[in-house]
Amino acid sequence: MTDPLPPCPACSSGYTYELGALLVCPECGHEWEGGDEPVEEAPRTVVKDAVGNPLADGDTVTVVTSLKVKGNPTPIKAGTKVRNIRLVDGVDGHDIDCKVDGFGAMQLKSSVVKKVTG
Repeated sequence: MTDPLPPCPACSSGYTYELGALLVCPECGHEWEGGDEPVEEAPRTVVKDAVGNPLADGDTVTVVTSLKVKGNPTPIKAGTKVRNIRLVDGVDGHDIDCKVDGFGAMQLKSSVVKKVTG
């Protein structure tokens, strides 16, 4: 008979299951190795805006230069506010995932936005 799996160290749930070499909690999503030590996550790089302010998920930013959008006759104008950004590991330097009013979902480079403070 197999030993029962240990409860989740993050939320104490008893519904843990094995996924390869990891143990997973379906309630909170925490993953850890079979031992007592949690799995170390890779350090995330700090994403900075055009003037050097660090960005985080959920921030509001403004576009600092007009941006041409493929398939759209009008550009995104400088000063356009973009709310609730999400940082991603995008392709070709596009590290912000967002929805721009009037244009829809797209990815932007952090070098063309400025964080809105306060």
